[in-house]
Amino acid sequence: MQYKWIALTNTTICILMASLDANILIIALPRLVPDLHVSLIETIWIILSYGLVTSSVLLSFGRLADMFGRVKLYNFGLILFTIASFLCSLAQTGTELILFRILQAFGAAFLFSNSAAILTDAFDEKERGKALGLNQISIVIGSALGLVLGGILTEMLGWRAIFWVNIPIGIFAIVWSKAKLRELGTIVKGKIDWIGNLVLVVGLVMVMLGITFGSLQVIPSFAAMFLLAGGFCMLLLFGYVESKVKEPMFDLSLFKLRFFSAGNITIFLNALARGALVLIMAFYLQGPSMRLNPFTAGLYLIPVSFTIATFGPISGWLSDRYGSRFLTILGLLVSAIGFLMLSQIGPVTSFNDLVLPLSLVGAGMGLFASPNRSSIMNSVPPQRRGVAAGMSTTLVTLGNIISLGVSFALLASTVPLYELESIFLGSSSTLNAGAAIPSFIKSIHLIFYISTFVLIASIIPAIVQRSQKERVIY
Repeated sequence: MQYKWIALTNTTICILMASLDANILIIALPRLVPDLHVSLIETIWIILSYGLVTSSVLLSFGRLADMFGRVKLYNFGLILFTIASFLCSLAQTGTELILFRILQAFGAAFLFSNSAAILTDAFDEKERGKALGLNQISIVIGSALGLVLGGILTEMLGWRAIFWVNIPIGIFAIVWSKAKLRELGTIVKGKIDWIGNLVLVVGLVMVMLGITFGSLQVIPSFAAMFLLAGGFCMLLLFGYVESKVKEPMFDLSLFKLRFFSAGNITIFLNALARGALVLIMAFYLQGPSMRLNPFTAGLYLIPVSFTIATFGPISGWLSDRYGSRFLTILGLLVSAIGFLMLSQIGPVTSFNDLVLPLSLVGAGMGLFASPNRSSIMNSVPPQRRGVAAGMSTTLVTLGNIISLGVSFALLASTVPLYELESIFLGSSSTLNAGAAIPSFIKSIHLIFYISTFVLIASIIPAIVQRSQKERVIY
């Protein structure tokens, strides 16, 4: 096997594993929460901590890789992720699980940041966009596959089994990577943008604390507004710092490229629209009206995984032949129709009724992912593609966690707090169904309506992208 295919296969398996863990836990929460006796706020941060940490440090870890070796830090991330997965399976409290998830997220950040750089080194210019596109598809497939696999493992072996699955895969990938991956990149001296990273982390944490603590009334409303305002100010300061620092972690100059900007705005809005899908569907299917077990809930969500896995590779092949713009727009439109159909679901629905909307959402994701990623990578000079890939992945993870945070806030604004706690803490069987279910379904409708609107809005920047055939490769 040629080295480039070894690099693509190894990194794709590992990215699939890291992406899978972003969602695999959600389907198991209705079983995990009562078992560990965690609070509602702990439940939320078990979900948010993984994506928040990954998006906060991903770019800085990529910079470290340039300075100390991409394969070396990629292998370190693999080891860290595998050990952290084992520790997660041993957690006895919600706090322990949050801490181990944070450790797991650090490992995932090393994988996300270095996989793109390793592929950039392994593939020549003509094939690099395709390879990075396939790697991007694995993120989407992993997120969707986590639903099904998480449901099966939770029902058959218990929620701890969702972390066991990473251990054999991780060990195999570590051995294979140590044996086969080579350091092709040039080690360069440089500095870490610690100020920018600190400002970004503080800003993101303040925003997410403001959203979650405020919506759940953990802190007074004025304190929540202070956190939100302070967080947004820190994010604005992050943009200023990155425009002034000599070696920025987030290269804002790339946004001067029209098609790079359009592609990244589109991918961020897409992540913002679909980021909460897993959470909402998991608690809808296992909530007070449907009451499915994790295994059956996972089966209900197979259409999403199947259509992403089917349409993703087909879309990548078509975009290489006919260009990316049409497929990108088509994917967004198809997903929007799927979300609009989901916004009409009632308290109880059948598998047959969900097949079409979930298939449309998954097909749209599959059609969108590879063409959009290729258009981003082909819009920048070859020597900047590693940085561009890291920035794009960061925007995806940011969109996902913001989507989750906003969805929690919308749920809390629609569903009375005591009912929301009962649903999320697994005690919805004690609720007065007549009081809890209507408000819960109303909140789901609101979230999916907003997702539909955001997806339609994301078509606007996608329209400005020319097809790959028409674009000048720098």
